[in-house]
Amino acid sequence: MKSIFKAIAVAALGLAVFTAQGFAADTIKIGSAGVISGDLAPYGISALRGVEIAVDDINAAGGVLGKKLEVMPGDDVCKPEIAVNMATKLVSDGAQMIVGHICSGCTIAANKIYKDANIVVVSPSSTADPLTLSGDHPNFFRTIAYDGAQAKLMSSFVKNELKAKTVALVHDKGDYGKGQMELVQKEFEAMGGVEIVLFEGVTTGAVDFSAIVQKIKRSKAEVTLWGGYHSDASKIVQLLKKKR
Repeated sequence: MKSIFKAIAVAALGLAVFTAQGFAADTIKIGSAGVISGDLAPYGISALRGVEIAVDDINAAGGVLGKKLEVMPGDDVCKPEIAVNMATKLVSDGAQMIVGHICSGCTIAANKIYKDANIVVVSPSSTADPLTLSGDHPNFFRTIAYDGAQAKLMSSFVKNELKAKTVALVHDKGDYGKGQMELVQKEFEAMGGVEIVLFEGVTTGAVDFSAIVQKIKRSKAEVTLWGGYHSDASKIVQLLKKKR
């Protein structure tokens, strides 16, 4: 994994360094953009640590085109409006490549800033289909399967391995969670044989998820699929266990 990341970083930086700003700089600045505080911090912190390890390795081997790499961390709290402000600051501060963002909604919102600045973006976790399939983000790359591929795998597993006939699709209303469940819904409708008995969104970060748990129970779904992050999923799962 480390060697793959290093190869992508070197290739991307090879493009970024030839911008007017990058060519003149003594160091190449990499923005590590993601969520490093709050419930979703584990995602962003692990990505930041990966960037730091890769940068240390690359610098120890002589850098890129004779230049040392410098990491510029940023916290978007997984909120698109904050991501846009952070992207503007990273560009203003001289970032020449971005690793991130973590949340798809943040990546979509911030990438207009990066695209206009001719900055390459590589995300380890933004899976929303439009980022690589729409043609609107030519500067964007990722090291994770897009939602459409995951949707095919999930729906196939539910039908062919679990042999389920009914399924509930629950999501967090975000670009990632809702978008993923909409793709799963299309897969089930196309393959047939599995009835979607519930398609429902919840408010992320809510204190009480008892309402959606009651709906899942009433739907009598054999399988529930979740589109969203672990911080909400863990609360829903705990309630489902209590109400068995």
